[in-house]
Amino acid sequence: MKAALTGLILCLAAPAQSASLELLSSAIWPQTDANIGGFSALELSADGTKFVTVSDKGRFMTGTLSRKNGLIINVLSGPIRPLHAKTGGPLKRYDTDSEGLAIGADGQFFVSFEGNHRVWRYDDPDGAANKIGHHEDFRKFQNNSGLEALAIDANGVLYTLPERSGELDRPFPVYTYQNETWETRFSIPRRGDFLPVGADFGPDGKFYLLERDFVWYKGFASRVRRFDMTPEGATNEETLLVTPFGMHDNLEGIAAWQDQSGRVRLSMISDDNFSYFQVTEFVEYAVVEDK
Repeated sequence: MKAALTGLILCLAAPAQSASLELLSSAIWPQTDANIGGFSALELSADGTKFVTVSDKGRFMTGTLSRKNGLIINVLSGPIRPLHAKTGGPLKRYDTDSEGLAIGADGQFFVSFEGNHRVWRYDDPDGAANKIGHHEDFRKFQNNSGLEALAIDANGVLYTLPERSGELDRPFPVYTYQNETWETRFSIPRRGDFLPVGADFGPDGKFYLLERDFVWYKGFASRVRRFDMTPEGATNEETLLVTPFGMHDNLEGIAAWQDQSGRVRLSMISDDNFSYFQVTEFVEYAVVEDK
């Protein structure tokens, strides 16, 4: 009864939807290499053609999305390559769960990891990692429920939040990194059972948050919310999308960009968990603003 009442209160408190997403395409990316999969983050070039993704096995891949009339018709990729430790050597087994990716204007890679919860910087994705400091809260996160969502704004400030807040009615703390310091000054409300798995700042300056829910006999459901990130915190919350269970696979990575018509597009990639019963899927939506 208490859980049901809490869920009702959260639903009643949710803001009204003032924009929506239009599904443009969904494409399965078949894999023949058992080492390729588990993709948990996505970054795209400004024109939506070049991509970078990281796998939860401590690897990354670059590639190209071939398009016709703006829609994905093929995925061309290079070899999957390992991320390295601070020594330049291979990651230790407990350090490999890379989940979030953000690329700065200068080309630096920032990768968030679960297990050993942390964010590392890569000046060269094929080179050694650089430690950028640690917030004391990171040590308290649940195993396999850490920093999945990672984004960087136009000023080079990193934003991340844990997959779980600890309680259904407890908001998700947002951690920012700038001037070589981690801070947490505000939070994002938790609404229902959805959990954050990916984030990106769009060309409109807004913060897009991809969230996931899962029921074993139904599959995955996805939700996208967006916010304005201000000095006072996350404001102007909007729910853009809530999919039915099973509509898409396990969407975990999101990239926001602007197409030739001026629309903001949200491209997403699924984590197949290296499972025979799942797929790697590219999904694209366009943001439709209310008039």
